[in-house]
Amino acid sequence: MPKVRSAKFEDAETIANIHLSSWKSTYKDLIDEKDLSNITLENRIALWETVLKKPVNGQIAYVIENDEEEVVGFVSGGKERTKNYSYDGEIYAIYLLDDYQGRGYGAKMIQTFAQGMKEAGYESLLVWVLTQNPSNTFYTKLGAVPVEAEKVTIGQGTYEETAYGWKDIDTLLNNL
Repeated sequence: MPKVRSAKFEDAETIANIHLSSWKSTYKDLIDEKDLSNITLENRIALWETVLKKPVNGQIAYVIENDEEEVVGFVSGGKERTKNYSYDGEIYAIYLLDDYQGRGYGAKMIQTFAQGMKEAGYESLLVWVLTQNPSNTFYTKLGAVPVEAEKVTIGQGTYEETAYGWKDIDTLLNNL
């Protein structure tokens, strides 16, 4: 049975590895190779060590472990960063190794994350997803609605992202 727990500083390198490998496998057909290769393991380790040592924006992070207690995915988020929308919380990152996708791990991570955000006082959630990413249906099946689309720069390229939102975290929790 997969287990979700709060991420610890010691998880930083594992999270960075999952972030990098998932990023590359998820976006290989959506983002130009030169833009994909901009992200390095060293950058990701530094990022996650910082996030886990001294979180900002009320950021929380969880990892999910498989039956062998190996970390195979993570989710992180906090305050909605743009302040352009009427949502107070945001999922900053959610990544899961390919072998564990479509097996309920993502939903279990979202459930724990949404519960943690609710306990921290958040009422709504937003998540930004590349518009061409087929995993958008994961969010819409959980009741998220498209909020806005905008251009984002990744490396040298420009891509479109769509924000999906839940006006009420309870709606999301009830859909899980």
